[in-house]
Amino acid sequence: MNEGSLTIQLPNAESAIALAGENEINLKFISRQTGAQLVLRGQDLLIFGKPKPVERCQNLIRSLKPYWIKAKTISQPDILTAFQALDTGRVDEYQDLQGEILASTRRGEEIRAKTFRQRQYIKAIQKHDVTFCIGPAGTGKTFLAAVLAVDALLKNQYDRLILTRPAVEAGEKLGFLPGDLQQKVNPFLRPLYDALYQFIEPSKIPDLMEKGRIEVAPLAYMRGRTLNNAFIIVDEAQNTTPAQLKMVLTRLGFSSKMIVTGDITQTDLPHYQQSGLTVASKILKSVEGIAFCQFTQADVVRHPLVQRIVAAYEQVEK
Repeated sequence: MNEGSLTIQLPNAESAIALAGENEINLKFISRQTGAQLVLRGQDLLIFGKPKPVERCQNLIRSLKPYWIKAKTISQPDILTAFQALDTGRVDEYQDLQGEILASTRRGEEIRAKTFRQRQYIKAIQKHDVTFCIGPAGTGKTFLAAVLAVDALLKNQYDRLILTRPAVEAGEKLGFLPGDLQQKVNPFLRPLYDALYQFIEPSKIPDLMEKGRIEVAPLAYMRGRTLNNAFIIVDEAQNTTPAQLKMVLTRLGFSSKMIVTGDITQTDLPHYQQSGLTVASKILKSVEGIAFCQFTQADVVRHPLVQRIVAAYEQVEK
């Protein structure tokens, strides 16, 4: 079959940079996925190869236009989702995904779902009082939940935001750490603080915590409470025992929403202890009002290498 070529003219240098990515990483990735060659010359993108790969590449570039036309950063998950949309006839759904902005960070970065499963997760949270999300590191499980939680808190849809996770080292080893109990558990809660800092000025968080509007605490602090009118995120739930997770699930009060996230492949419990997340996913999967979302390595939205690391481990653990 004869080789062909075509040229796509990009509107400006900023669009070309957004599409190409750092060191043209996006163009290299698209080339590997399609078999076509891509060469960027100024604002002209040249595509070489056999007719079908060239056409597929052209369709992909067009589907990404809402990003590069505004010089928005394009990530590998954006490209993979665009391929998936083309291959499954979901181009219209992909256009909807591109346009649905959840929130903006303090730096003005727009937050949106990057994959179809992330979009499904967001819709599940919005529709259900309890949502479980299980998947590998870097898939946005906690981050997306925090985005929705902070947005709801700032709109006064809930009285308080509660972020909690088990401190699996909360026995003898924790005793060797300096400081009072809060200082001892803070290292375990750091990822939750990191999510908050993207949306709320760090200087304002202590005041919100003092007023009880934001609470970041280890799971043990939930015992014996009823959490009314609260948005609750239970992070790293794979490190809960069945009794612990049952305890926190039954804290749910009126007008509240709870998100439970975890990665069952990264349990830090003793080998003889069954994970509460594994048990709950079996017991509660058919309970009305509870949603379960499952992410895979295809939903990893961190550094591209993270996706390959997750895939390599999944291959060995099969």
